[in-house]
Amino acid sequence: MRPNRLVLLLATILPSFTVAADLLPPDRPIESVIDHYIDARLATSKSKAVDQADDYTLIRRLTLDLVGRIPTPAESKAFVESKDAKKREQLVDRLMASGAFVRHQANQFDAMISGPSSRTSGIRDYLVKALGSNKSWDVIFRELLVPNDDDAATKGSGEYLKTRITDLDRVTNDVSVTFFGVNVSCAQCHDHPLVQDWKQDHFFGMKSFFARSFDNGGFLAERDDATVKFKPTKGPEKTAKMMFLTGKTFNPPARKEQTKEEEIKERQKFEQAKKDKKSPPPPSFSARAKLVEIALQTEEAVFFSKAISNRLWHRFLGYGLVMPLDQMHSENPASHPELLQWLGRDMANHQYDLRRMIRGIVLSKTYSRSSKWTGDIPPAPGVFAVAQLKPLTPMQLAASMRVAVADPATFEGKPEDVEKRLESIENSARGFAGNIAAPTDDFQIGVSEALLFSNSDRVEKEFLNDGGDRLIGKLKTIKDPTQAVELMISSTLCRPATPDEKKLLTEYLQRRTDRSADAQRQILWSLLSGAEFRFNY
Repeated sequence: MRPNRLVLLLATILPSFTVAADLLPPDRPIESVIDHYIDARLATSKSKAVDQADDYTLIRRLTLDLVGRIPTPAESKAFVESKDAKKREQLVDRLMASGAFVRHQANQFDAMISGPSSRTSGIRDYLVKALGSNKSWDVIFRELLVPNDDDAATKGSGEYLKTRITDLDRVTNDVSVTFFGVNVSCAQCHDHPLVQDWKQDHFFGMKSFFARSFDNGGFLAERDDATVKFKPTKGPEKTAKMMFLTGKTFNPPARKEQTKEEEIKERQKFEQAKKDKKSPPPPSFSARAKLVEIALQTEEAVFFSKAISNRLWHRFLGYGLVMPLDQMHSENPASHPELLQWLGRDMANHQYDLRRMIRGIVLSKTYSRSSKWTGDIPPAPGVFAVAQLKPLTPMQLAASMRVAVADPATFEGKPEDVEKRLESIENSARGFAGNIAAPTDDFQIGVSEALLFSNSDRVEKEFLNDGGDRLIGKLKTIKDPTQAVELMISSTLCRPATPDEKKLLTEYLQRRTDRSADAQRQILWSLLSGAEFRFNY
């Protein structure tokens, strides 16, 4: 029996209320659960799902999403020509076993944690190590909020809070948004005017977990005591209790009042640590550690588990089950409440295994639908009847351009050698990536990017030169213009050229035999700067 609408709404929000008995069994594969709930919604709506994407599109999409670049011509050819019924699973497992998967996911999590406008982040190196050792999301969360600067294995994790801790209002909301899918900033000056869930008590209750923390000479320190007071819209000033988003409160251990001498000694300890450039003495009680403990408790973890499930879904499907991503509350229910409930439960049941969830999502039929809609009015993105166009991130775009303009022979040889060359190409793309704006949900190509491709000579110098290891150099050796066109299309767009493309571009080259290299550069530039290359579709 299906739960009624009220039950589903409550289950989406209230941590102590579950509809676990009404969900699909927990031992079902993630991909089959996704398709079950998405298809069930489609069956009751007026939307019809499009067909599955073709093999050329699918390998391009998977390679961009999992390792942050387009596939090489050899990879595309091998995948399309394979008759193995399990070739998709094999491709996913191969990509996820590579070092490029770790580096790309570190880039993605860095942008998620630090914000899309952040150009540099001190936590990327930490994320590479953490994801490379397959640390679970709850462990990463703990190491970011309760870092140990003296532990080489977690070095860099403290940068997340160090860059925010001077602004307690910011760190309160940033943590709530990133890890719990909740924006509580509107409850800072008054109870949220539009969402009954969020009161001032929630904002200042969360802030109380960070009030004891401060920067001590470049090290994150925490006092043994601190209080947060606020003025409610009605009534006298209040002292905030430590309170999680679910409303659960915590009373910290009582501390006897310090003498003047004890206060001086405590300050001296922090000052000496600052002078010695060492980690400050740990507190007798860590409020931040308590926040982590509470957030991961079974009754409270609904926010944590659903928030990361929703963010991973958004990353790979291009649209969240809850949108906007930071508005997870009772007045903004998920498009598929049961699915989000199941994914959140699965995350918690499997110790927040990120790789497991990613693999399940990209193996679903929902993920591999075509992005082509032939009808008049496309369906709402929240029904997931058609794949969403996803603008490439700066590193995806820059690395893909590098792969596209390389001589295909670059990617021949032993797999381990090819992997090293791809890593080198990826590293060489970082400088160019710094010129590209990070995409947002309302992405539009900006003026600076348009000028970079149209007026700057940097694109020509970095991508269109005719070195021996470049595509332009390879094209010089090809006498047949049609073969040259086919190679340019397959190298950049990861698919065969259409008859119309071959006819049009071949004629263009034939009219410019006196300056064929320039004509080839112009075609290659148009392919790299076109919409088909700019998006993951």
